[in-house]
Amino acid sequence: MRAATHRPLPMPWLAVLRDWLIGILIGLLLLYVGGASALQRGGDGPTLRAAQAVDDGPPSDRLIVKLRDAQATAIADPSARPSVRVAGNRAGVRLSRLRGMAQAGGHVLQLDRRLGSAALRQLADDIRNGDNAVEYVELDRILTAQWLPNDPQFINQWDLSDATAGLNLPAAWDLGRGAGVVVAVIDTGVRPHADLSANLLPGYDFISMTTVANDGNGRDADASDPGDWAPAGACGTGSVASNSSWHGTHVAGTIAAVANNGVGMAGVAPGARILPLRVLGRCGGYTSDIADAIIWAAGGTITGVPANPTPAKVLNLSLGGRGACDLTTQNAINSARSRGAVVVVAAGNSAADASGYSPASCAGVVSVAAVGRTGARASYSNYGASVDLAAPGGDAAFGILSTLNAGTTTPGADTYRSYMGTSMAAPHVAGVAALMRARNPALTPDQVETLLKSSAVARGFPVACSQCGSGLLDAHRAIVAAGGTSTTTPAPLPAPAPNPTPAPAPVTQVIEVENNNTLARAQKVLVVPSQLKGTIGSASDTDYVSVVIPVGKTLSVALAPNARSDYDLMAYTTNGTLLARSVLGMGQIDRLSARNAGSTPLTLVLRVVRYSGLSGATGTYTLSMTF
Repeated sequence: MRAATHRPLPMPWLAVLRDWLIGILIGLLLLYVGGASALQRGGDGPTLRAAQAVDDGPPSDRLIVKLRDAQATAIADPSARPSVRVAGNRAGVRLSRLRGMAQAGGHVLQLDRRLGSAALRQLADDIRNGDNAVEYVELDRILTAQWLPNDPQFINQWDLSDATAGLNLPAAWDLGRGAGVVVAVIDTGVRPHADLSANLLPGYDFISMTTVANDGNGRDADASDPGDWAPAGACGTGSVASNSSWHGTHVAGTIAAVANNGVGMAGVAPGARILPLRVLGRCGGYTSDIADAIIWAAGGTITGVPANPTPAKVLNLSLGGRGACDLTTQNAINSARSRGAVVVVAAGNSAADASGYSPASCAGVVSVAAVGRTGARASYSNYGASVDLAAPGGDAAFGILSTLNAGTTTPGADTYRSYMGTSMAAPHVAGVAALMRARNPALTPDQVETLLKSSAVARGFPVACSQCGSGLLDAHRAIVAAGGTSTTTPAPLPAPAPNPTPAPAPVTQVIEVENNNTLARAQKVLVVPSQLKGTIGSASDTDYVSVVIPVGKTLSVALAPNARSDYDLMAYTTNGTLLARSVLGMGQIDRLSARNAGSTPLTLVLRVVRYSGLSGATGTYTLSMTF
């Protein structure tokens, strides 16, 4: 305190004036540092205190903030809080509220650039430590599908019937085939494969970011997989190009491919129905989207998403990422379990302790390790006390055959292929859980887990399998342990609704009109769908366009620059808050989408800005807008 010094105290009004001036100077300095960094696209920004920490996951540009007083802060914008602004300035980033979450008081904050996980954790700590109203802040981590693909090797499904490491399914099928049970596949979406489509329900697409979705829009009722392919560099500096995995189709086929139809393969629970939920796209998927999908899959309510008419009793998550279970995912799992859903997850493919991976380390899940055809732990499989039991995932030359698509990027013809991974092991357990729930619908999630583990203990392992859980999955023992009676008639479930293709609406052509280089002078587009033909007149030119989104509508926007330019696309509220952006490279089409989940029309302001390339008469672009 100043009174402890040996200097005369200043007059009170002088002290107030001095403190006020010092505060102004410090604020201007922080604003300068943060603002300068924010303008550097992809730059390193100022040195962070956590720079020496080891990153344990991919970079991300999102945080999840949970405020303590959920009722008072349900519509609050955490990015406006002083703790968020100061912490962002310190880290050299600018944060804005992207959206609220299903969990009361939860919000997703968008950074204006990606940070490594160590830097993000430091930012999260700075926000939390500086504000008592914040319950927690954590990374909105990008999770990726846990799979190891392999070329087709075998037409027989050793994983279902081999005496050594198979599921002993033929005996189990005599007692039931999963009729009437809905299994949610929370993954990349599903293709309508001929050997699977009869068991598919409509589902939902929970991917909120257009650049991740790969389908040109955000959340919608179309859970079909458009492909998760990515060009080089799309998933971070130095990332290699990748083809579409059709991962969700492979997982769904293992659970419930149609049996006894004279073609293809059989699923573990061929009488069950698959509820596909898209959460993984290009480069993976965000924790916030996955958490919403978990809650909705089991019958929970998500703002802006229609009610789930067919809640699932088994959830399969063949996905994961490094880091212990986060509160957002744990809360979503707790919500699903409270509604009677069994949550089955892949242990992970890093040959490491599963306690360091999510959702494998979450409480209440059935975490599954992988074995090969000999029954030994697969070379890639995670292990440890977090693992509950093991199931076939493939190893060496023996993979898991299932439904797939032949397209390398966009969808092609139906096909079959063998993959390896704990992603392949988990759906075996999910399928057996469906057999158990069909046999005895009264079983609770805890009872299903206990019976799965006890029946695996009775079987044990054919060879040593260190830290692989209680034992090897045995479908027959598990369905017998479930008790109840055989289910011969499927419970009635709504068939997938027909989806007629409407005639496309006429597209209105719009010419850009200057001067539209500020938010206040944004050019109004009055008719949608439309195509605006614009020009970046100079190296410093930027164009703003405003469009009104009706209640309940989703606006999809695509920015196509000329082939020799890199222009970026951003979306703002009318007061200048950044909602979303897409910053792909030279000649690539930037896409984003925004949904109006409110009760009044929403005005969105789009911005086109030059990063590199042509300007003047040759600096042309097309901005397409559709609902």
